[in-house]
Amino acid sequence: MRRILNHRKVLGVSETAELKELKTVYRNLMKDWHPDKFQDNPEEKQEAEEKSKKIIESYHFLVSIAPETRTQTMDAYVETTNNAGILDFEYKSEILSISFSDGMVYEYYGVPKAIYIKLINAETPARFARRHIYHAYVYRSMSRQVAEMQ
Repeated sequence: MRRILNHRKVLGVSETAELKELKTVYRNLMKDWHPDKFQDNPEEKQEAEEKSKKIIESYHFLVSIAPETRTQTMDAYVETTNNAGILDFEYKSEILSISFSDGMVYEYYGVPKAIYIKLINAETPARFARRHIYHAYVYRSMSRQVAEMQ
């Protein structure tokens, strides 16, 4: 959850911010911090480049977890979580990453360590995840980003 809060802080938005507000805030911040505005001063240009990278990263992250985005991708998410098997999962700092047999990867935020331990010890991890994880935590699809990296 700290990651979500940090991204909201970068953009200065509340947790109720909708896609339209995110887009407006993003555009305004990029107008203020675009590196091309600082051509005369290399130090300010470097600062603007770093700031704009953070703004872009935060915007894309918050768009990926926005309720509107999840609503648009719900059919694919339900298809994956109901029909694809779990290939692997990884846990770090309250972020649970689950890889599915259909190639999809989802990150779940704010997952307590106790839930992760129960997932590890579950007789059938997929059933446990369907009951206690898939619809209980904020999530985002990582598949597109993984594919872009390769």
